[in-house]
Amino acid sequence: MSDAHKMLIFLDVETTGLESSDKICSIGIIGIGENEIFSKYELVNEGKKISSKASSINHITNEMIKGKPALKESEAWKFLQEHNRESSTIIAHNVNFDLKMLLACGFVWHGKIIDTLRVTKHLIPECEYFSLQFLRYELRLYKNEKKEALKYNEVMNESEFIPHNAFSDTVHVKLLYEYLLDIKAYEELIELTLKNVLIEKFDFGKYSGRYIEEISIYDRGYLEWVLLNIADLDEDLRYSIERYL
Repeated sequence: MSDAHKMLIFLDVETTGLESSDKICSIGIIGIGENEIFSKYELVNEGKKISSKASSINHITNEMIKGKPALKESEAWKFLQEHNRESSTIIAHNVNFDLKMLLACGFVWHGKIIDTLRVTKHLIPECEYFSLQFLRYELRLYKNEKKEALKYNEVMNESEFIPHNAFSDTVHVKLLYEYLLDIKAYEELIELTLKNVLIEKFDFGKYSGRYIEEISIYDRGYLEWVLLNIADLDEDLRYSIERYL
């Protein structure tokens, strides 16, 4: 990491909902460069109403984003544009979701990516679940969260470490990345991000907790149905079902 232009950008976005028409309503960023540290939490208004279901998850209301700037007018956007180059790396938990939401606002990323969700599945497959909040406790990231947050301008107290707060989640993404970095080098984390994970068990539906290989023998039709009928099926689960079939 001797490149003076190298920038690690830890990122999380919260959205107005999960439909294809939904937009970003908050963004958290921690940028770590050789001679620069940047941190920002911003509420933004992309002209899309926040659903009550989304508010129940991220605790952001329509009153809170009233009068807020569009993402393109935010400090976060300016920072991302400034560092939108091949030597920069965006690091996020389920990074493709964040990139898709940024794309919906007109931002096309040209740098590298590390997905802490997929990398954790590769390197710590014995975890029961892989959500950021589960890993926060399973890997004891919470022990360092306050100390980590105090490094940045966005000073947080303990009560603000709540799930689905974009800056709080960004702090945990950085802590998770550093945990993974103790297992594999930076370059390997990038490689693993691009490599499909072979999932052994279902984590939903009537076969939750059962081995996919076992289901492929006794109920092949169910797996074929899942492939055909679940449009937003997790990329790694699709890959795994096709492998076992």
